[in-house]
Amino acid sequence: MSQLLNRLPGVIALCLLTAALFYAGGAFAAPAGPVAAAAGAVAETAEAATTEAAAAVEAAAVPEEEAAPASTLLAHQAPLELNEASTSWILTSTALVLLMTLPGLALFYGGMVRRKNVIATITQSVGVAAVSTLCWFAIGYSLAFGVGQPMLGFDGDTVQSFIGSTQAAFLNGVTMTSAHSLAPGLPEYLWVAYQLTFAIITPALVTGAFAERLKYSGLLLFTVLWSIFVYAPIAHWVWGGGFLGSAGVLDFAGGAVVHVNSGVAGLVCALFLGPRKGYGTEAMNAHNPVLTMIGASLLLVGWIGFNAGSAWAADSIASVALLNTIVAAMAASLTWKIVEVIEKRKPSLIGVLSGLIAGLVAITPAAGFVDPMGAMIIGLVAGPVCYASSVWLKKLLRYDDSLDAFGIHGAGGLLGAILTGVFATTAVNSLSEGANIPTQAMGLAWTIAWSAVVTFIILVICKFTTGLRVSDAQEDEGLDTTLHGEALEKA
Repeated sequence: MSQLLNRLPGVIALCLLTAALFYAGGAFAAPAGPVAAAAGAVAETAEAATTEAAAAVEAAAVPEEEAAPASTLLAHQAPLELNEASTSWILTSTALVLLMTLPGLALFYGGMVRRKNVIATITQSVGVAAVSTLCWFAIGYSLAFGVGQPMLGFDGDTVQSFIGSTQAAFLNGVTMTSAHSLAPGLPEYLWVAYQLTFAIITPALVTGAFAERLKYSGLLLFTVLWSIFVYAPIAHWVWGGGFLGSAGVLDFAGGAVVHVNSGVAGLVCALFLGPRKGYGTEAMNAHNPVLTMIGASLLLVGWIGFNAGSAWAADSIASVALLNTIVAAMAASLTWKIVEVIEKRKPSLIGVLSGLIAGLVAITPAAGFVDPMGAMIIGLVAGPVCYASSVWLKKLLRYDDSLDAFGIHGAGGLLGAILTGVFATTAVNSLSEGANIPTQAMGLAWTIAWSAVVTFIILVICKFTTGLRVSDAQEDEGLDTTLHGEALEKA
């Protein structure tokens, strides 16, 4: 009962935040702007492609070999119109974003845990990457970026508002000559791979919340269910032609889809699992801040592909997104350091790096919508906000978010998404027209609500199947030896 009462303030705070965002955003009643047309292009293109394909089949004057390619297009597809420059950039960006998880995030998290859990923490990132890849290949891509089909009495447009389809399950229908209608200049195989790297890092970020206490089998089952039932639907709502993108919610590279989503899920996991043994009474210092420095540096470099790659082209928007990413990261690192010096009199390496990541998180939803001045302001604000969330809020609400998955990614994503509604400008991106805080808040409210509720259900399923938490004896000895039979050599 005492543990339940300890977690109650965190649960209440999450519910109040969600309710406030729904109220600020007017829930369903968000004005549609130019982004609605962009998001709706998926369904329109699909309908046009289907109509053209049918006409080609019925026209006797058209040779069969010419009609065949059009008739094989799936609802979300368009014929490939190869743009070699953009393809080269997205090939590079795909490698950069994959670098963010392996080895970037693995080392970043691995350096911050205790010596006895370093291998286990890094292994979590590897396991999540493997499971997420197979889930994306099997069904995730189709659910996120497919076009919804009539189902259970609902018409295709209604289904499309909430989820894609199973047409492209196991990449059925994806060919060397197909493209997604959102990016006709890119080969669809490349589009699948680039979006896969986002599907990999999002659940990997969640692992920071429950580091040092989760069973590996529980992690793998959690990742399967979370990738399919949390990540894929939210990605579709915002990027795949769903109702949030159609309502005008702006999320350039994943403020809501990646960071708020993973941060909220991490908070729910931390509350559900309870704190580590000795949390609050024993020192739990980072084993190797140098590893964390290496990981953070790889994350910084990889984030260029994350944000600038989300322009989906080698163009001016990609260029400003790249610059914005660097400016915001450095600004947040500086302001985190200032707050830490005021409170603790010394700037720690872990703190400086945490500020750097906070800036990267906050600029993610805004990267291709704001100018560098807006990016600098977002970064300057992100440092103190994420510091407060990671240090003060965690102490106040007494939850053990081991590596600040919510403190940095949840809080930073929320801040960045809201400030996108303030600083987005048509001078950078025409889709910024009509940007506003209520619409952004509405998108965040839906993201928080879905992520929190479905994550909780998934945790209950895992608890009664694979189990979730390691035993007290395993936690005392360390997960490296008890789960993986490996350990770092003692100096």
